[in-house]
Amino acid sequence: MRFDALVTTERIIMAQFAIFIYGNGVAGTPEELAEHDRHSEDLIRDGSLTAAFALAPFTESTSVRGDGVTDGPYTESKEIIAGIGIVEAPDREAALAIARRNPATWQGGGVEVREVVGLYIRTGETSDTLLP
Repeated sequence: MRFDALVTTERIIMAQFAIFIYGNGVAGTPEELAEHDRHSEDLIRDGSLTAAFALAPFTESTSVRGDGVTDGPYTESKEIIAGIGIVEAPDREAALAIARRNPATWQGGGVEVREVVGLYIRTGETSDTLLP
């Protein structure tokens, strides 16, 4: 089941979108990182950001394919995922408007937006709820 809005006892949850933040694999300057922090603070303040994850450098990744384990990223790429944000928005156009404000879009990187169509959230000791 896809959802446009899920009603909970606390509030209505709008559609959620994952925003994959891409960079070139080079750490940003302190000024660039501060710009990302301000952007995140703006999204928190306006209520659209539900989760955000900054990732360790791609050089610290390990890839698993079949029986093989490889240190570092599996494929050569000019764009590396640097972080992931989950935002709530009424529709895809609103999610794209949020994504366009991400500093990566003018710092030489970019973003990719995908609707979240299923989720699992562990909310305590145990949880067996998987929402399609």
